[in-house]
Amino acid sequence: MSDQGQTVESVDAGSIANNIKVQLPDGAVREVPAGTTPLDIAMAISPRLAAAVVVAKVRPLRASEQAAERDAATEAGVTEAAMYGAEDAAAERLVDLKAPLHEDVALSLLKENDAESLRVVRHSAAHVMATALLELYPETKLGHGPATDAGFFYDVYREQPFTQDDLKRIEERMREVVARDEQFVRVEEPRDKGLAEYAAQGEFMKVHFIERFTKPGDEISLYRNGAFTDFCRGPHVPSTGRVKAFRVMSLAGAYWLGDEQNPQLQRIYGTAFFSQKELDQHFVQLEEIAKRDHRVIGKQQDLFSIQELAGPGLIFFHPKGATIRKQMEDWMREECIRRGYELVYTPHVAKVNLWQTSGHEGFYAANMFTPMELDDADYRLKPMNCPFHILIYKNSPKSYRDLPVRYAELGNVYRYERSGTMHGLLRVRGFTQDDAHIFCTPAQIEDEVVACIDFAQSVLTTFGFTDFKVELSTWDPKDRASWAGSDENWALATSALKRALERKEIPYRTIPGEAAFYGPKIDIKLVDVLGRLWQLSTVQFDFNLPARFELEYVGEDGERHQPVMVHRALFGSVERFFGVLIEHFAGAFPLWLAPVQVGLVPISERHLGYAQEVKAQLEMAGLRVELDGRNEKMNAKIREFTVQKVPYVLVMGDKEAEAAAVSVRTRGKGDGGSVPLLEFIEKAKALLATHSTEL
Repeated sequence: MSDQGQTVESVDAGSIANNIKVQLPDGAVREVPAGTTPLDIAMAISPRLAAAVVVAKVRPLRASEQAAERDAATEAGVTEAAMYGAEDAAAERLVDLKAPLHEDVALSLLKENDAESLRVVRHSAAHVMATALLELYPETKLGHGPATDAGFFYDVYREQPFTQDDLKRIEERMREVVARDEQFVRVEEPRDKGLAEYAAQGEFMKVHFIERFTKPGDEISLYRNGAFTDFCRGPHVPSTGRVKAFRVMSLAGAYWLGDEQNPQLQRIYGTAFFSQKELDQHFVQLEEIAKRDHRVIGKQQDLFSIQELAGPGLIFFHPKGATIRKQMEDWMREECIRRGYELVYTPHVAKVNLWQTSGHEGFYAANMFTPMELDDADYRLKPMNCPFHILIYKNSPKSYRDLPVRYAELGNVYRYERSGTMHGLLRVRGFTQDDAHIFCTPAQIEDEVVACIDFAQSVLTTFGFTDFKVELSTWDPKDRASWAGSDENWALATSALKRALERKEIPYRTIPGEAAFYGPKIDIKLVDVLGRLWQLSTVQFDFNLPARFELEYVGEDGERHQPVMVHRALFGSVERFFGVLIEHFAGAFPLWLAPVQVGLVPISERHLGYAQEVKAQLEMAGLRVELDGRNEKMNAKIREFTVQKVPYVLVMGDKEAEAAAVSVRTRGKGDGGSVPLLEFIEKAKALLATHSTEL
């Protein structure tokens, strides 16, 4: 049994009325005095545990919960959010180890091996960095300093730009702050008092955050360590001494609130880990990531470009990149047809009226290109394909016998991204979405979602990804302004997606408040060769658009009914998926995707004729071939194909010409010797037929 699972002896509070119940992960329920802290409970279990825990996770404990019920759900692989609902999941929160508990809670004590603990350490590291900053440069004004997936940053305002030498000084001072082992102490005070204090100090960003995230009459939370105080929700590690391995990394500039009329801020980036070994491994991985940067490989292999004259975030696919893209799109279209989809094509623009009807004009306008005024109406570039597919559905009457209707399109869409946020192929303004929309009866919805998940898994495995993680994003019923639809519709949609995932026996995490405005969604995040998560495939339920467009079908009862609708994109966008492929394979694409599959190297000019015969036979077999007939040394030609990461290089001299053979060099394996040409062709064709990622 783990430390957290050990039984804690009951504390005699003297009065049961002042006790609370605390349920541990193994289901054991303890009665302790109100005001007991998670650290108290950890210490009662084991001083060793108390020294190891980083932060606590609590969730209000409902009277109806039973340990056996929780254990059974865990055995079945059901998440707490799926069992108790999105509202309970949203109530789950991280708290400081010294936070007093005043209600019945389910409690987990998180240690260094829990992923959530690392973000807490990184957030605390941001406070350590801010402490060092103000000690060295007291004129600095602080913005916010969140943890990120890669580390942390702090936005600050200072008239004088920081230098790399300043970053070194900041990191050295951080070590001093850590050595002082200052306690992180949470303090609450009236909102008005906090506003007045920050305003008097000229901390305009802190004033903004308090005004934005709190309301009059609220108490605000501050965290203090030593002489440093910061407006912050927390939680934090117990003391600065728990921030063990960190590095201040780089600087970037940004305007306050993204407005060029506002002061220019400096963003200082850092990262933190639990140990120096993990920190060192992180920088080794960063070096590997830099080697795999799709922008660098894209230029080296002449795959794509972004042209300044045309504008940022707009991708130009060069011939080799276009070849890979064609393979991707051909596979997707063939799979769509095989799985019962019908292919459609729709325009790139539409009247603003269409986006008003769909709701995008109200919910999504900030992400759309501004309207174009033409002689008959205002038009907008489409950010999504869904309203267009709806119009095709609506163009003719539908019966229940016609459903499900599945429309698929590799459609170009355009979304406004701020100039500083775009990143190669991964974040762009114009992209191609492998979009599909399924119109079906309520009884068909679960099967259709299961089929979409099957399709998504097929995409990932075919393109060489073996691992993925799944999230179910739901709405926040307390924030109705951000979502459309009734409580009943949201309950129906969410339960359908949950059942589909459970039928597939796929573990998932529920993310409250992250749904699309029109319905809940399943996000499938692939894991690449470096362990990075990429958000690509998504399946979304929509009850909003069928109502807005008054979609109908005639049911078996002869009456008119409203269909339900599923959005799904599996590449997500062709551009982003292409960028991920480049980095996953480091430009060494599988044979079926490689723009040049076979490079031919005649040893001398007299072997050129045989090389041309080989080229013709390979092309007849369906292979993409490049012949280097230059009057260059053989090794130089081989090196050129190797740099371009061509899967196979075939070398031909007198011996090969006489035997109708080729000398095969396989990428990553080296010289494989001479084999008959027909034997090589059969092997290559078998690899192509199976979309193999191996050579």
